[in-house]
Amino acid sequence: MSSTPTVIRRLPNETVNRIAAGEVIERPASVIKELVENALDAGATQVDIRYEDGGRQVITVTDNGRGMSETDLPIAIERHATSKLSEDAAGHWDLLNIATMGFRGEALPSIGSVARLTLISQTEVSENAWELSVEGGAVRPLKPAPKFGLSGTRVDVRDLFYATPARLKFLKSERSEAMAISDVIKRLAMANPSVGFTLGTSARTSLKLAPADQLERLAAILGRDFGDNALAVETEREGISLTGFAGLPTYSRGNAQHQYLFVNGRPVKDRLLHGAVRGAYKDFLARDRHPVVALYLDLPREHVDVNVHPAKTEVRFRNPGLVRGLIVSALRHALAAAGHRASTTVSDYALGKIQTSQPQYAFQQNYNRQPYAAAPYQNDPALQPLVDGMAPPVAPDEYGFSARVEEAGEGYQAEGYTPHAPDLTANPLGAARAQLHETYVVAQTGDGIVIVDQHAAHERLVYERMKRDMAGKGVERQALLIPDIVTLGETDAELVLSRAEELAEMGLVIEPFGAGAVAVRETPALLGEMDVQGLLRDLADDLSEYNEALSLKEKFEHVCGTMACHGSVRAGRRLNGAEMNALLREMEATPHSGQCNHGRPTYVELKLADIERLFGRR
Repeated sequence: MSSTPTVIRRLPNETVNRIAAGEVIERPASVIKELVENALDAGATQVDIRYEDGGRQVITVTDNGRGMSETDLPIAIERHATSKLSEDAAGHWDLLNIATMGFRGEALPSIGSVARLTLISQTEVSENAWELSVEGGAVRPLKPAPKFGLSGTRVDVRDLFYATPARLKFLKSERSEAMAISDVIKRLAMANPSVGFTLGTSARTSLKLAPADQLERLAAILGRDFGDNALAVETEREGISLTGFAGLPTYSRGNAQHQYLFVNGRPVKDRLLHGAVRGAYKDFLARDRHPVVALYLDLPREHVDVNVHPAKTEVRFRNPGLVRGLIVSALRHALAAAGHRASTTVSDYALGKIQTSQPQYAFQQNYNRQPYAAAPYQNDPALQPLVDGMAPPVAPDEYGFSARVEEAGEGYQAEGYTPHAPDLTANPLGAARAQLHETYVVAQTGDGIVIVDQHAAHERLVYERMKRDMAGKGVERQALLIPDIVTLGETDAELVLSRAEELAEMGLVIEPFGAGAVAVRETPALLGEMDVQGLLRDLADDLSEYNEALSLKEKFEHVCGTMACHGSVRAGRRLNGAEMNALLREMEATPHSGQCNHGRPTYVELKLADIERLFGRR
C-alpha cells in the first residue's frame, strides 16, 4: 500500500506575520502596550493615547521621542527588525542583556498584518515628517508629511483585525476592552513616573498624568488614600535592589488585583509577588483580605530572563528564592517600622458615617448615679502584664465608666479626671477618659480623640507577646486547679492530641481523657481566663486544614492568633483607668498594634478639626 509523502511548505510572509500577530496582538490593549513601549524606548517624555470603540475602530499613539528617519521607517515594519539589539565585538546577539522594553521586532509588522497601520515619524534634523502605510500586510509607498512637532512618532491603527475577522469574535465588550487599555497604561505610567501620559476618546479624557515622583504617581493612579497610607520599602541584597510602597494592613482590598511588580522598569505579572506578599502579611490580614503594594525590583540584567513570552509580561529569575526572601523581609521590616499606625481611611469612614441631626435642647437633668464598685478585672492575669509597674494616675475608687458625666466643682468634668493627674494626652494614643459599652476605650490626645476596640487591641498585644516568648525563653504556663475536660469527638481529639508536644511549647498542655475527650492541664499564663472549650475546637478545625506533614511551628502565627483571640480581653468587660491607660501605652510600644490579627483596625483617631467641622465650627 503506497502512501503520499509529507510535503514541507514555506509559508508566505503575510501568513507568518498573522501567526505572529496571534501571539503578540491579542486585543486592542496589546496593540497600545506595544506602541507605548516603543515610545518609551525612543526616549519620549510625553505619550498621548486616543482610541474609539474600545480600540476596534481607531488607536492613535503620539510621542515626542527621537523619531525615525526616512531610511529607517521602511525597515521598522519588517519582521524581526529592531533598533534595540546589537551584536557585540564577537558577533553575538545577547538576549539575556535586555535594557529596553521591546526587543523582538514583531509588534509593528504584526499590527500591519491584521489592521490598517499608518506611521508618521520625524527627527529633529529632518525638514519634514515621513509617512508609511501598511494595510493587511501590503506596504504602501513612503511619502513626506507635515511635521507635528520637533521630533517623535505618531502611529495610527484603524479597523483592528479587519484582515482576520474571526479574531473580532473573541473581543469583549467595548467597556471591557477600555478597562484593559486603562490597566495597561496605568501599569506603564507607574513604571515611568517621569513620563507624562494622557488617555481617552474623542468624547472624554479618562487619564491625564503629569511627570511626578514615584509616590505622587502611585497616589494619582491608586488613589490619594494609598499615598496617605503607604509605607516606604527600600532594601538591597546581593546586588538586588527593592524599592516601592506598601499599604498598611488596615488599608486592604478584597482581591489581589492591586499588587504591582516592576522588574528593571518593566511591569510584569508574576505569581512570585503574590506569594511573597501573602507571606509577609500573613499574620496581619484575614485570608479574604489583600494588601495594596507597588514594588520596584532592580537587578543585574543577566539575573532575569524577559524573553519568556512574546507579550513580555512574564519573567524568569535566576534565583527566585532570593527574590522572594528579599520581598518578604523588606515588607516585614516596613510593617514593623509602622509601629501602631493604622489606616487614615478608618477615621474617614467613621466621620462619613456620623449623621448630624436637629439640636436637642431638652437635656436629661437627673443622671443615674450608681456607687462605683471596684473593677472586677483589676487583677485579671490577662491584664496584669499591662498594669504591672504602672502607678495609676488617680485612686481606683475615683474611676467610673460607661461614659457617665458628673458635676464636679466648676462645670462638668469627665469622671476620673483630676487636675493633679499626669498629663498623658501628649502620648500618641492619648489619655484614657472613659469606657463605652464596656467595649470601647475613649482617649483624649493633644489634637483629637482616639476610640480603641479593647478586644482587638489586646488580641494583637497578646499575640506579639507570645511570639516574643516563643523566640526567647518560651511561653510561661499556668496550671489549672481543676483540669478542663473538652469533648471534641474521636477524630478531632486524635488530631489535637497528635500535636500535644508542639502545643506544650506554646503553653497549652493537654492529655487524653477517654474516647473523644481532651483534658487541658495548663494554659499560657499571659492569656489569663480564657474560653478553653472554644479554643480547642478552633484548633481542631485549624489543624484539619493543614497538611499532616506540616508542624505547628510552620503554622505558628495562625495557631498563636487563634490562642490570642480566645485569651484576650473580651468585649463587655469593664476596665479601670489604670488598665485602660496601660493598654494604650502597650499599644504604642508594640509593633503592628494598629490592627488585630485579622487585619481589622484596633483604633480610630478623629482629629479635633474634623470634629469641629461636624458641628459647623469650621
